[in-house]
Amino acid sequence: MKTLSYQTLKTEVKDRILTVTLSRENMNAFNKQMLSELIQVFDEADADDNVRAIIMTGEGKAYCAGADLEGGESTFENKETPEEVYRDGGGILSLRIFELKKPIIGAINGAAVGVGATMTLPMDIRIASSKAKMGFVFSRRGITPEACSGYFLPRVVGISKAVEWVFTGRVFSAQEALEAGLVSQVVEPEDLLPTARKLAAEIAENTSAISVTLGRQLMWKMLGANHPMESHLVESKMIQWTGQQADVREGINSFFEKRKPDFKMKVSTDLPPFYPWWDNN
Repeated sequence: MKTLSYQTLKTEVKDRILTVTLSRENMNAFNKQMLSELIQVFDEADADDNVRAIIMTGEGKAYCAGADLEGGESTFENKETPEEVYRDGGGILSLRIFELKKPIIGAINGAAVGVGATMTLPMDIRIASSKAKMGFVFSRRGITPEACSGYFLPRVVGISKAVEWVFTGRVFSAQEALEAGLVSQVVEPEDLLPTARKLAAEIAENTSAISVTLGRQLMWKMLGANHPMESHLVESKMIQWTGQQADVREGINSFFEKRKPDFKMKVSTDLPPFYPWWDNN
């Protein structure tokens, strides 16, 4: 990836893992600049075959304290843009994460509230520090959920827990997030990034980039399927196509030879002709 200087982020690529750290003095609050920079980082990550996995975390004690409220009571006013045209910034970010070709792990190190919580929902895996707290606090600010959370949150934790959190707007512990399935692990603060990196390395070192990209989009896109036949038809295309590619030969040979695979196919150039299949219907 290009070495760029960001105002709201820090980035590092090491061992084919991109770590994105939200970095603002006001508890990493989300603003238009952060949105723009995150979109740029994700675009670059998708285009860079050296990036096999992404970790996203926050600097300091917070992951992201939500929307930047520097504008005071007018923070969420937008009278210039017609209602039928306006799109919320968190939703633009969530949709970009949803379309990623690379797996993404949220390493939630501290407070993640409002958009700080909803931006993690389209991430593939969320791991939390034992000191992290999360909250969908919109009802306590007089606004409504955003960042496509009406789609993602009930699918991640179920409708009953989703509406409880949204209706009350309360902040809850990492342990409650774990019990509800919002995060998959809770670890001590010093173990958060090592745990995320170990998981990302498992992907980067042992898997086909093509397989992971296709598998990621299969899992997410089929959440909205009306019948298992939709998944079957797409999976059949994938199996037929991947079964004829170099990566499957390498995967099978490495298994028999009892060695790590050395997959050569690239996401930037070698995805199947039917990808993205959801645009071809």
